[in-house]
Amino acid sequence: MLALTLGLVFLTACSTLPRIVPDLGRHSRSPVKLEGARGPLSAAQSKAILGRLRAGGTETEIFARHLALEEAVVGSPLTTGNQVLLLQDGPATYKAMFAAIAAARDHINMETYILDDDEIGRRFAQALIDKQHEGVQVNLMHDSVGTFSTPKAFFQRLADNGVNVLEFNPINPLALRKGWAVNQRDHRKLLIVDGRTAFLGGINISSVYSGGSFSRGSRKQPDASPAWRDTDLRLRGPVVADLQKLFVATWEKQKGKPLAARDYFPPPDVAGGQVVRAIGSTPDDPFSLIYVTLLSAIGSAESSVLLTNAYFIPDPQLLATLEAAARRGVDVKLILPSRTDSTFVFHAGRAHYDRLLRAGVKIYERRDVILHSKTALIDGVWATVGSTNLDWRSFLHNQELNAVVLGAEFGTQVQAMFDKDLAASDQITLEQWEHRSLGLRVKELFARTWEYWL
Repeated sequence: MLALTLGLVFLTACSTLPRIVPDLGRHSRSPVKLEGARGPLSAAQSKAILGRLRAGGTETEIFARHLALEEAVVGSPLTTGNQVLLLQDGPATYKAMFAAIAAARDHINMETYILDDDEIGRRFAQALIDKQHEGVQVNLMHDSVGTFSTPKAFFQRLADNGVNVLEFNPINPLALRKGWAVNQRDHRKLLIVDGRTAFLGGINISSVYSGGSFSRGSRKQPDASPAWRDTDLRLRGPVVADLQKLFVATWEKQKGKPLAARDYFPPPDVAGGQVVRAIGSTPDDPFSLIYVTLLSAIGSAESSVLLTNAYFIPDPQLLATLEAAARRGVDVKLILPSRTDSTFVFHAGRAHYDRLLRAGVKIYERRDVILHSKTALIDGVWATVGSTNLDWRSFLHNQELNAVVLGAEFGTQVQAMFDKDLAASDQITLEQWEHRSLGLRVKELFARTWEYWL
């Protein structure tokens, strides 16, 4: 089975990551404009808001150097008037999701990579069915590979109860709605309720997330396997409309049954004071929008780059960008897994430790849990949370979704979360790494051979 899978992936992999050399000077001359609940803000209003976001944080020019390029590359607007809630681990995320689903009055749009037929998956299924029976339209999109082990009867029950179910890019070529591209997957995790509340991040729908990763009492799952450490966001405000557009675009591209007429784009409300940008990438784009904006943000960093990521297989340009940041005095820290559900990815990523450590990048491995979080914090004021891993698969083959949140207020929350994970991690030093076993070196060499296709 493994050989067949690798063979299929090999045959369908034909993309390459772009060589991006951002012209920061050209874009930085254009003023960055924000959008609010009532439409675009003036240049003066946008400048004032960005100025306030700088206050209270580290002295940095990342906004001036990076945001105009991010805007030009991504296309989606920076929106103000949002409320952002940082959610750590499955229990907190699921509690907030179930509360939002229970309060739904018009529609629920859900997009997920994994939806398991287990206790958590069945709770979600029943909650969605209950809302459908109440007259709330539920539209569910799930990835074919991610839900490969979920019985067809699980989704048939949802469909039989009125839920509009769509399988993304079916593995079965006879069920395809366009050309067969088995390597292109929908890795997004998105829940939108009534066009006003949205959730996104790294958390799938599975009981592996049912235990917290910080509490001693909930560190282990019922089967004694380690808990999964992950991060999500709950978003309210104008940015939800941008996330809704991404969901609808994917649904239509996959030729799903027409969405029932609902109020998918209600007039946006001012929900808070956070400035947020939604960034969605697809394999059909000329290049990964998230990849390019992350390269630019790291390249613009002046004080710190803090990355937490589950699957780390950097391409040459990301490696060079991290090395360059460390060599110009930026404090570059990576928190990566010490154990994983993907052995090949784990060892392929470790094959790059030597080079990064020699450049001054600090590497830590999270203890006791399966690290599945995907977050970044640059200079304490540019933060992103989403589904994107730092690997070739996310940058080339997957549909991914991230939110960028600006400002020291949210940055302080992400910093505190990073510090908490750091305290539960072990640092990998260059001296220690040079003395690793021959067996580990062989595994790294073998895994690195396949890193493009992992």
